[in-house]
Amino acid sequence: MNKFIFDVDGTLTPSRGLIDPAFKEFFNRFCRDNQVYLVTGSDKPKTVEQIGEDTYNLCHTVYNCSGNDVWQSNKHVRTSEWKLPEDAQHWLSEQLTFSAFSLRTGLHFEHRPGMVNYSVVGRNANAEQRKMYVDWDNANKERESIAREFNQLFPSLEARVGGETGIDIAPRGADKSQIVKDFDKKDKLYFFGDAMHEGGNDYPLANVAHHSKHVKGWQHTWEYLTWFQEQGIAS
Repeated sequence: MNKFIFDVDGTLTPSRGLIDPAFKEFFNRFCRDNQVYLVTGSDKPKTVEQIGEDTYNLCHTVYNCSGNDVWQSNKHVRTSEWKLPEDAQHWLSEQLTFSAFSLRTGLHFEHRPGMVNYSVVGRNANAEQRKMYVDWDNANKERESIAREFNQLFPSLEARVGGETGIDIAPRGADKSQIVKDFDKKDKLYFFGDAMHEGGNDYPLANVAHHSKHVKGWQHTWEYLTWFQEQGIAS
């Protein structure tokens, strides 16, 4: 059976933004006609804020926090109790001092079930401040550098670039790919995400899903789904 799995930020919504109303109407119909799953680094409150409770509950299962906090509508299926070790947090705190990007807005560590989202600029950054960091990071590849060094120093953990400004950190193997254990071997998995490059937080699941579609935004996702419907792959 065809199962459709979606990242949220940059795939169904603008990064950290709200779902487009017209796309939401289309996507809700798609959810009613197909088995849809979400997998996102964000927690449940943030996901509901972005897509709305109605869309959230239309999905068969939502894997928040990269699959470490699992929901089916209002039913809590399971969660991870893992916490970031003190030595790893200390090292990441030092990187805030060493970074050549000078702006700090606060909330540099966001502890979520089974994972931590780390951001040099901070999750309190407004849209303009986020863009400043995105442009700077695109030129300097700071997040990739921090994640690479972190993974060398803490081999039992794994850091992956996530979203526009953050790094997702969890125990090695506790990434988005862990959700495949919930599917039957007969299921055909179609996964849509915007960070499927090596080191991106969609990369592990993209490697194990049967069909992975690297999208450049929610408009691109809409184009794919319309084509899937036309081809009879989706209802």
